[in-house]
Amino acid sequence: MTKRRLLSVCLTLLFAALQGCIPGLIDDRRTSATQLEDSGIERKIGNRIEEKFGTEVHYDVVSFNRYVVLMGEVPTQQAKDDIGALALGVQNVRNVQNEMAIGPATSSATRANDAYLTAKVKSHIQTSSKVSAANIKVITEDSVVYLMGLVTHKEADEVAEVASTTGGVRKVVKVFEYTD
Repeated sequence: MTKRRLLSVCLTLLFAALQGCIPGLIDDRRTSATQLEDSGIERKIGNRIEEKFGTEVHYDVVSFNRYVVLMGEVPTQQAKDDIGALALGVQNVRNVQNEMAIGPATSSATRANDAYLTAKVKSHIQTSSKVSAANIKVITEDSVVYLMGLVTHKEADEVAEVASTTGGVRKVVKVFEYTD
């Protein structure tokens, strides 16, 4: 086996392990290199936030095709702005959408409900639309559902409709890149 082929196989297996399943790798419209880069971007931003703020803030960082969405709660506008600047300073980040709320951190019950809503929306997308759920990243923060992915306008509208009609969802925010 050539070194290049071996490296390709190793990277594929590594990514599959990071994602938890090979179907996501096959269906995702991003290249495997971009998927790995997104994972690294999330980790780097998270590390920078932790270094500067510790437990002062509650945050979620999601990168899709090098486009970053910041969610969570911060104590001040200055903290929100600083975190946005930290994220923009990470290499290869194309854009940052800072959706962080100013106020106290959400409760563990709210976060558990958010995880439940994320799973529920993903399930509804899988069963109620023609769009592959592997092409859509669903994140929920305080009952607000964020949708990311590389999609057509028609796919975006279809997925947003499914998400918005899912019980318990307060609001849907589309953070898509359009392919048409």
